Amino acid sequence: MRRSEFHRAVEEEFGSRSGALVSDLVLTALGDRTAAEALDLGVAPREVWLALCAEMDVPPARRHGAGRLEPRR
Repeated sequence: MRRSEFHRAVEEEFGSRSGALVSDLVLTALGDRTAAEALDLGVAPREVWLALCAEMDVPPARRHGAGRLEPRR
C-alpha cells in the first residue's frame, strides 16, 4: 500500500472524520502514536491502515485492498 492509497482508503472508509482520525487518534498498536506520526516515522502505510481499522472496528472484509483505484480498461 502506498501513502496515497492509505489516504484514499481512510477517506473512503471514514469520510469527513478521516483528517481528524489520522491526526488525532492515538493508536496503541503503533506505540501510542497517531497515524500521521507513524507515517512520518516511516511505518508502512499498510501497517498504519490495519492499526487504524482495528482501533475503529472496521470489518475485515473492508480492510483488504482498500484505497486502490479501479483498474483501467
